[in-house]
Amino acid sequence: MSSGRDEVPKLTPPSDAARRPVVYDVTRIVTRALNAAPNGIDRVDFALARHFLAQKARARGALICTAIGPRLADPDRALETIDGIEALWREDCDAEEDDVYRRVVAALQSRDSARSLPTRARRAPDLLFIEQNWRAMRRWAPHLGRPLREAPRGAVYFNVTQFLIDRSWYVRWLTARPDIKPVFFVHDLLPIEAPEFFRAREAMLHPRRMSNICRYGAGAVVGSHALAKRLRQYAADSGRPELPVCVARLPVSPLFLAPAAPPAALEDVNYFVVCGTIEPRKNHLTLLNAWRELARDTAPPKLVIVGKRGWLNGAVIEMLERSVALRPHVIEAGGLSTPGLRRLLAGARALLMPSFAEGFGLPVAEALAAGTPVVASDIEAFREVGGQAIDYVDPLDGRGWLQAVRDYATPDSPRRRAALERNSGAVAGSDAFLATIDEFIARL
Repeated sequence: MSSGRDEVPKLTPPSDAARRPVVYDVTRIVTRALNAAPNGIDRVDFALARHFLAQKARARGALICTAIGPRLADPDRALETIDGIEALWREDCDAEEDDVYRRVVAALQSRDSARSLPTRARRAPDLLFIEQNWRAMRRWAPHLGRPLREAPRGAVYFNVTQFLIDRSWYVRWLTARPDIKPVFFVHDLLPIEAPEFFRAREAMLHPRRMSNICRYGAGAVVGSHALAKRLRQYAADSGRPELPVCVARLPVSPLFLAPAAPPAALEDVNYFVVCGTIEPRKNHLTLLNAWRELARDTAPPKLVIVGKRGWLNGAVIEMLERSVALRPHVIEAGGLSTPGLRRLLAGARALLMPSFAEGFGLPVAEALAAGTPVVASDIEAFREVGGQAIDYVDPLDGRGWLQAVRDYATPDSPRRRAALERNSGAVAGSDAFLATIDEFIARL
């Protein structure tokens, strides 16, 4: 695993008496009812929201954007919304209760080599799902909240998702409350560092977000030392060389730490998983080209693409929808539940992550925690997350990826066995993650 300096230290969280009041921004949370499944940012946002909103009344608060701007909201109501959205996402269900998971398993079992249509398993927006989503959103639509001047003195304002931070009117209230200490979670700088991987609008908005973070922030939290180094340089270039930066390595869901048997129905199925939104930074194209070559083999493995369709992905979608060679061997799964992903990883030959760039790489940490081998790009973020446990391949090395898949797909693969032996399973737990952030806030 990673070196000692990258590990999250075991800290004792401050007592309730020592905790500063925290006003947690829940604006993005209440919009997530419109999505069929969580992404990595959602998992971090929801974990921290539960942590801060469930504290004693005097030490907590919630902020939400209303029709008349940012206002204070009821923390208990926000917690109820979190519970409701996670129920929509089936986060507490068994994998077998997830229709997307069942359809993926059926497709993996299929021996039909002449399917007329590609397999795209996704959660259909049925009437019940739409009604539940609308109910979750409707509770907040007329909400006007309380004025921000009622926020506790000396509180910390915590924004984990950078949602609306690019808007000057959204953060202007901080000027009138210099006693408030704003803390922002910075997930990455990639729209600034590699704008070619993002929509033009995102590449325009992210510098505004980071400018406001450098202007107003009393501190920033990141998930890796690699990102902390780049953020400190960015802050210095923006006139804030003294911006405090806390490194809190992202925790994995407890689901990935618990033992899970491989799906019995897939006992004899040779398959791999790639996890992430279908967008150019994730480099799905390299895997699809490898699988087009694998399709020539007598018994090629299958590939499950877990993630929704994102942006600037025309070439990947064309291959998924039009390639006859790929059709029997590649399955697209959008809206898969976390329990469903956990079960799929339990039976996979490996998680494949050929990304060009990452802020952290939570699926890699999740797979390692689950005991699943990982073949990933040789990039700084993955090196920090996985250390020696990962089998690294250059993201531009198409032949290298093809060979890695062939090696791991081999019965009793020596290369796969060596990867399993290198994986110690040591990952950051949520307690250490939260304690690190608590201590950082207490010291501001």
